[in-house]
Amino acid sequence: MGAKKLFGTDGVRGTANVEPMTAETATRIGMAAGHHLRRGAHRHTVVIGKDTRLSGYLLEPALTAGLISVGMDVVLLGPVPTPAVAMLTRSLRADLGVMITASHNPFHDNGIKLFGSDGFKLSDGQEAAIEALVANGLDAHRVLPKALGRARRLDDCEGRYIEFVKSTFPRGLRLDGLRIVVDCAHGAAYKIAPMVLWELGAEVFSLGVAPNGSNINEGCGSLHTGGMRDKVLSEGAHLGIALDGDADRVVLCNEKGEIVDGDQILALIGRDWAGSGQLRGGGVVATVMSNLGLERFLAGEGLTLFRTGVGDRYVVENMRAHDRNLGGEQSGHIVMSDFGTTGDGLMAALQVLAALVVQGRPASEVLNLFQPLPQLLRNVRVTGHDPTTLLEDPAVTDAVADGEARLNGSGRILIRKSGTEPLIRVMAEGEDDALVAEVVGGICTAIEERVKV
Repeated sequence: MGAKKLFGTDGVRGTANVEPMTAETATRIGMAAGHHLRRGAHRHTVVIGKDTRLSGYLLEPALTAGLISVGMDVVLLGPVPTPAVAMLTRSLRADLGVMITASHNPFHDNGIKLFGSDGFKLSDGQEAAIEALVANGLDAHRVLPKALGRARRLDDCEGRYIEFVKSTFPRGLRLDGLRIVVDCAHGAAYKIAPMVLWELGAEVFSLGVAPNGSNINEGCGSLHTGGMRDKVLSEGAHLGIALDGDADRVVLCNEKGEIVDGDQILALIGRDWAGSGQLRGGGVVATVMSNLGLERFLAGEGLTLFRTGVGDRYVVENMRAHDRNLGGEQSGHIVMSDFGTTGDGLMAALQVLAALVVQGRPASEVLNLFQPLPQLLRNVRVTGHDPTTLLEDPAVTDAVADGEARLNGSGRILIRKSGTEPLIRVMAEGEDDALVAEVVGGICTAIEERVKV
C-alpha cells in the first residue's frame, strides 16, 4: 500500500474550509471510516467530539452525514477533550471514535482524529485503507434508505469524563489548601478541567475558559505559557497547568514561575511508579525529542528510556507491543495506559498533584529531578518545496555532518519533517549552549539557502 497523503502523524489536518478540511472531504472520510470499520450485522455506532473551533460547526455535520449514509448511528458529544472521546468510545461500546480538532494549532486550522473500538488511534494500515476508499469511490457503499443511521446527542458526557478522570487520582487524597492555576486555551477542556480540580478540593484560578470560536490557543495554553506563569506568581499558586486546544497535552509551571515540560513529568511519574511497583516494562517510552537528561536520570534509577519516532501514536504502539504502561512526549503528551489509551493532560497533572500532596514539598523541588542538557529546536518553513528532497541535498547533508563532527559524540542532532505543517524541524542537544546554537544555526541556514533556489 502506498504512502499516505491525506493522513499525517496525527490524523487529517489543514486549513478549515480548504482541502482536505472541507465539508465534502469530511463527508467522504466519514463514509470511508464508517464502511471500513463495519463488522457484522449489528447496529454500528460512532461517537464524535470536537474542540471549540468555529469550523467544528462545518465538519461535525459533514462527518455525521457521511457516517449515517453508510449505516452508522452517531452519538454527538459536543466540545470535549480528545481523551474523553477515546474513553467514551470504549464506554459506549462504539465501533469508531472521531475527534474534530487541530490540537495546538491556530483556530483557522482543524483536523480529524480517528479511534478504533478499543479507544486507540487507528494504525497506519487502517488509515491507508480509509484513504484508499476516499480516493477510489464510495457510491457502492451507501446503504438503502431503511438502513440509514441516526444521530443523537449525549447530554451527560462531561460528567462521565469528569468522574473518570477523578477516579485516577489516589483514593484518600485531596487537593485542599492547594492554589492551582489552569489555562484551558479556550479549548475543549474549558469547563471540565476547572471542575475536576475544584471537586478535588483545590482553589482554582482559571484562564482560557471563554471560547468564542476563534480564540483557541491564541496567546494561551501549552504553547503560550506566559499568562499562566504570570497568574501563578501573582496569586502565589502552588502549580500552574496549561492544556492545549484538545487537552491531550499539558505543560506545568512551578511556584517560582519556571516552566516544566513533559520530560520532567515523565521522570517524576516513572520514578514514583517504579518505587511503588506500578511501572511495567522496565522503563518509560518517549520520542527521539526527549532530552538526554531524562535518559540519564532514568538510567540512574535502573530504568530504560525507550525512544520512538515523533508522535504520541508511536509511543502508544511501543507501549502496547511491549506491555509498558507509561510513555509520552517532551511536548506534554503523557500516556498512562493503566488509565487511558491516549495522551491526557489533565490526568497527567493529577498525578503530579498527587506527588505534591504526598511529598509535602513545593513543585520546584518535586519537578526538578534532572538538569536538562542544552537543547535547541528551530523550525524552517519550506512552503512549496519537498522536505525530503531538501534533506537529501548535499549542502544540507554536509551541514549535518559538520554539526555531528563538532558535537563529537557528546550530543545528538535530529532533523525531521513536520507531519502537520510545511516545516523542517532541526534539533540539537549537547553539553555546551553556544555550540548547540551554532550547530542548529548552520543546518537551518543550509536549508534556507536551498529553499531560496
